[in-house]
Amino acid sequence: MPQPLPPRAHAVETFHLGSFVLPRLFTGLWQLSSNSWGSAPAAKVRRQMEKYAENGYTAFADHYGPAEILFGEFRGRRPHPDRVFGATKWCVFRQIEPTRKLVDAAVQDRLTRMQAQRIDMLQFHWQNYSDTGYFTALRHLQDIQREGKIGLIGLCNFDSQRTDEICQVLGPGSIVSNQVQFSLVDIRPLFRMAAVCNKHDVKLLTYGTMCGGFLSDTWLGKEEPDLYSGALTPSQRKYLDMIVKAWGSWALFQDLLVVLRSIANKYEGMSIANIAIRWVLDHPFVGAVIIGARMGVSEHTDDNQKVYGFRLSADDREAIQAVLLQSNGAQLIDTIGDCGAEYR
Repeated sequence: MPQPLPPRAHAVETFHLGSFVLPRLFTGLWQLSSNSWGSAPAAKVRRQMEKYAENGYTAFADHYGPAEILFGEFRGRRPHPDRVFGATKWCVFRQIEPTRKLVDAAVQDRLTRMQAQRIDMLQFHWQNYSDTGYFTALRHLQDIQREGKIGLIGLCNFDSQRTDEICQVLGPGSIVSNQVQFSLVDIRPLFRMAAVCNKHDVKLLTYGTMCGGFLSDTWLGKEEPDLYSGALTPSQRKYLDMIVKAWGSWALFQDLLVVLRSIANKYEGMSIANIAIRWVLDHPFVGAVIIGARMGVSEHTDDNQKVYGFRLSADDREAIQAVLLQSNGAQLIDTIGDCGAEYR
C-alpha cells in the first residue's frame, strides 16, 4: 500500500530588520496573559516553543503575563540561543517622568525576566500623546542601545504622525518597526502609515491579521456568534465587534470568506487563513505577521507555513478588493482613527 506523501516543505521567507534576518511569521505570546485563551503547564509551553523553533518559527514577540519568563527559560536551554529572536515591550500607560534611572529599571526588568544580557528588540508604547515625554524616553533607550543592552528599538501602536516625528527626531535607522493591527478587515495602515514606513525604512509587524481566528475556514458558512458568548476568546470578541459594528456586517464578512475560500482552492492545500495572511505579507512595508499562539493548547504551524509557498495573483487581489469595496474598511481611519487610536 503506498505511503502518503509528507507535507510539502516551504523555504522560510525572511526579511531584514536592522542587523537581523528574520522569518516573516512571528509567534505572538499575548495569549499567555489570560486563561481565557486556555492554559497549559509551563513545561508544556516550553516544549511547544521548542517545536515552533524547530519548524522555523524562530522569532517570538510580546511580554504579557509570564511570556518573557517562559521565553527566557526556553531560549536558555537551547544549544544555540542566539538563533532565536525575542521581541518584548515596554508599555507606558500612566503619567511618568522618564528619567534615565526609570528607563534603566524598565530595561533591566525585561533583561531579568528573559534571562538575557541583551534584548533583541524592545518595542515601545506610550499611551498619552499630549505628554511628549516619549521623546525623552526614546533618547534614553537609544543611549542604552549604544551600551549594548538593546539590539533594536521598535514602536507599538504609534500612529503615522508620531511615528514620522519620532523617526525624524531620533535619526535614520533609529526605529526599525511599528507593531500595529492590519488585516483584510482593518486596512488603516494603507492610508498614512505605509508612506511613513517607506519614508523611514520602517517595517510593520502586524497583529490581528486573522481577526482572532475569524478569517479561517472554521467560520465559513456559520451564523454570527453571540458577542457575549463564553465560547469566544477576548480577541474574538474584539474583532467580532469591529466586523459587525465598524467594518460592515456578518453577511458581508461571509461573502469575504467565500471569496477567500475560492482563491484558496486554486492553490494546493491552502486555507482561508493562508490567503488572509498572504494578502498582508504581499505589502512591501510589512516585515512580518505576528500570529498569536495558544502555547500548549493548540497549534497551526504546518498550516501557517504554507504562506511561504505562493503569492496572490492580480486576479486574486481584484476578487478580494471587490468585496472590500462594499465594506466600510476605507472609512475606519476616520471612524476609529489612525493606527493605535482604538487604545487611546
